[in-house]
Amino acid sequence: MTFKPAEWPRKLRSQHWYGGNSRDTIYHRGWLKNQGYPHDLFDGRPVIGILNTWSDLTPCNGHLRELAEKVKAGIWEAGGFPVEVPVFSASENTFRPTAMMYRNLAAMAVEEAMRGQPIDGAVLMVGCDKTTPSLLMAAASVDIPSIVVTGGPMLNGWFRGERIGSGTHLWKFSEAVKAGEMTQDEFLEAEQAMSRSSGTCNTMGTASTMASMAEALGMALSGNAAIPAVDSRRRVMAQMTGRRIVQMVKDDLKPSDIMTKEAFENAIRCNGAIGGSTNAVVHLLAMAGRTGVELTLDDWDRCGRDVATIVNLMPSGKYLMEEFFYAGGLPVVLKRLGEAGLLHKDALTVSGESIWDEVKDAKNWNEDVILPVEKALTQQGGIAVLKGNLAPLGAVLKPSAASPHLMQHRGRAVVFEDIDDYKARINDDALDIDETCIMVMKNCGPKGYPGMAEVGNMGLPPKVLKKGITDMVRISDARMSGTAYGTVVLHTSPEAARGGPLAIVRSGDWIELDVPNRRLHLDLSDEEIAARLAEWKNPVEPPASGYARMFHEHVEGADTGADFDFLKGCRGSEVGRDSH
Repeated sequence: MTFKPAEWPRKLRSQHWYGGNSRDTIYHRGWLKNQGYPHDLFDGRPVIGILNTWSDLTPCNGHLRELAEKVKAGIWEAGGFPVEVPVFSASENTFRPTAMMYRNLAAMAVEEAMRGQPIDGAVLMVGCDKTTPSLLMAAASVDIPSIVVTGGPMLNGWFRGERIGSGTHLWKFSEAVKAGEMTQDEFLEAEQAMSRSSGTCNTMGTASTMASMAEALGMALSGNAAIPAVDSRRRVMAQMTGRRIVQMVKDDLKPSDIMTKEAFENAIRCNGAIGGSTNAVVHLLAMAGRTGVELTLDDWDRCGRDVATIVNLMPSGKYLMEEFFYAGGLPVVLKRLGEAGLLHKDALTVSGESIWDEVKDAKNWNEDVILPVEKALTQQGGIAVLKGNLAPLGAVLKPSAASPHLMQHRGRAVVFEDIDDYKARINDDALDIDETCIMVMKNCGPKGYPGMAEVGNMGLPPKVLKKGITDMVRISDARMSGTAYGTVVLHTSPEAARGGPLAIVRSGDWIELDVPNRRLHLDLSDEEIAARLAEWKNPVEPPASGYARMFHEHVEGADTGADFDFLKGCRGSEVGRDSH
């Protein structure tokens, strides 16, 4: 792609607030001077908003205040004027009912903060998984020059000589306790070893996946995704990002120039190669919706189906993000995709160069971490998009984290009406279930939970775990953590709370999962399904008021990204008249 930088100098957006000597200009400029800024900072140099999702209650982003100082240094060095702006921060590990419910609220708040304030460009400081898509959604909606810098992953966890991955081993050890293979005291001891430095999950969970998606989209500097949070090179990356955004403003290089259909296809293929999280599906669909790019679930299946998973990281493989960085990180993966003809090489990046120019010289320093294609974890990675009478609008499954012997399976349904029903019955030895059954959970989608929580990777019943079984087919309209694993069908659409066919599945029904043929089938006649749907009454009551009510009324389905119906498309950076 050819990009022609804008003529410089030109009147910047911030000058509508700060330029000249009118009463209104002095109002805006004069108050900011109480921070000790000299007058010449307002002379037309780029004002850069550092949109920081730091919060003590977002532990993955807890070090971003320190990192912001490096971003500021880079902006000063390049002749910009940095202003740090705290923005809405949603942590998956603290927010209830689920951080996903607040992704759209964060995107709305950040969009208005960007549009309504005198900034010419933005550095998006993100980490925990919802902060990355929410800020990118906002940037796409406003379309001023923007660049991502992530906080980076934690260092490896170690427990009794074994690597332990945040999230992945939480699920593994929890199941081991239920199976009687691990004591509660050992579980508590392992807890201390799981999170031993600042940063996001050290597995290829959703945070690392979305950092990789930002880089693959071209919205972060090359190499950003994998640098550990506490590595000095993370701070260098932050400073270089600060320098780069100033030039992006001068060139008027915007998200709409970068986040094209080709860029989204690059990201989808990259997700398959890294064994990325299923959560990337809803986030990229939502981000594309903000840019006006037509992206569908069918694009996910078309682009990802033939991509081999070559990154040997938990939960699909055995290593963690530290090793991925030491091996060469995402540039090596993107280079492999380019060599295989699976990369739009001309796609533009925030560097002003094409993505191929950024990665063509990357070297792989560890072929046990970034595998040769012939040794791939699975030759068809990607995200499998399943359709059928149980999921007319689609459902998703992550092949690299699933059990090969369950990829084609027919089983008797054991149905849980919602998460509370599941919790009340799953540990009962009288539950009529064995490893051949298919666990089904309803009412956990965007409207149903509400917010579409990460509960789709339902823990297996203890009576099955004690037999040494570690995986069963599970189906729901929920999400699952990117750190989780198993033969788990997610995002079933339409969700149960919208009256999708999932709503009328009963225990004892038979379900067929056929991943190679992308089929999810409920063994009932069309007439029986129609009759049950006619009798169905929605058990999910709309919230009485507040944001939860807005969410319930306006959230779309997982198949289109679970964004709000009134937030589609780019609304631009224009604001209303000055009230002063």
